[in-house]
Amino acid sequence: MHTILVTGSAGFIGWATCKLLLSKGLTVIGIDNISDYYDPKIKELRLKNLQEYEKFIFYKGDIENLSTLKTIFDSHKIEGIINLAARAGVRASVENPWGYLDTNVKGTINLLECVKDYNVKVFILASTSSVYGDTDKIPFRVSDVTDKPLAPYPASKKSAEVFCYSYHYLYNINTIIPRYFTVYGPFGRPDMSIFRFIKKIDIGEPITVYGDGKQKRDFTYVDDIAEATALCLNLEGYKILNLGNDRPVELIYVITLIEEEIGKKAKIQWQPRHPADIYATWADISEAKEYIGWYPKISIEEGIKRTINWYKENRELLRNIKI
Repeated sequence: MHTILVTGSAGFIGWATCKLLLSKGLTVIGIDNISDYYDPKIKELRLKNLQEYEKFIFYKGDIENLSTLKTIFDSHKIEGIINLAARAGVRASVENPWGYLDTNVKGTINLLECVKDYNVKVFILASTSSVYGDTDKIPFRVSDVTDKPLAPYPASKKSAEVFCYSYHYLYNINTIIPRYFTVYGPFGRPDMSIFRFIKKIDIGEPITVYGDGKQKRDFTYVDDIAEATALCLNLEGYKILNLGNDRPVELIYVITLIEEEIGKKAKIQWQPRHPADIYATWADISEAKEYIGWYPKISIEEGIKRTINWYKENRELLRNIKI
């Protein structure tokens, strides 16, 4: 493959995936609406970084608009699509479910229509560990039942997965669905815990922890996720993969790691656990190992160190990013 469309290219995982593909010499067509779900200034910084590459072509637009997508497909011979454009955030989806339906479901259908009409070789839909809901069965396996999501965000992602299967069945579209497990790293989303914790601990502001801090997450470093996502372009058929670190850790342990690297103690404000929050996540990555030969390389300890080193190098750049 030579030309890949990456939706959500100014997003966190989108930026990292584009950067990896570009480093391999591929042409990357990026599309992003630069939404204000979180501070768009960090999206603009990511985009500026990608525009240093000669083979990066960017369109500001929305996957909810089918005519916009068709204009892009008429202008380029796109061989693969990585759909990373999404409304994210479990708690935010409880407040505004409509936006999640439009972007995560309608947007995915629009892209699938383009795959069908323009003979695209492979379609990758980024999904989430949140589709597993709150279950005592861990680690989460691809074969587990995923019909009880706890919020509109994972419900919309599950809906998109099901539409992908329909299009695969009807039109023989090669469709790969990686389910991501709590991704973090440099240029991370400022609405997510690790970015917020790092900045607030550094500037001496209190951090908010929901529950008792003992909830476990399978934190996965963004470079590992980008590598696995790119490898999915080589697959055929309909496959779902878990992409996680395969080593869940307690949130309070991550806070301790950040404190050690920053050299300051966190001021913690404790809040009740949100009912839409899953208590623990853990990825069984058997399919990822089997189909793409992938396993995570960066431990949570090394990943936090790298992320904070990046943060320290870019303090001034990040000073005005709202969290």
